Amino acid sequence: VRLDLATGKILDHVKFEPGNAVMISGGNNIGRVGVITHVDKHPGSFEIIHLKDSAGHAFNTRLENVFAIGKGNKPWISLPKGNGIKLSITDDRSLRMSKGK
Repeated sequence: VRLDLATGKILDHVKFEPGNAVMISGGNNIGRVGVITHVDKHPGSFEIIHLKDSAGHAFNTRLENVFAIGKGNKPWISLPKGNGIKLSITDDRSLRMSKGK
């Protein structure tokens, strides 16, 4: 929900549907940002959300670990350092080594 703080009125809201930007709030992918590509519903078990980040990496997580942050691939909030993209071990190491020089 997006609010106008001056008047307290609701300006807009985001539906939890494929194509919208989301952030991961739990599990191994915590802090990652991506766009919903598909939702797998498993009656009696966990619903699985398939996501793709801006670097093109696809990943999955449970529905309970995800919350919507924007419509389309544009988030309504400011993103953390790195824009929610998880780097590989070698990319992270090379980035840290280049900052030290």
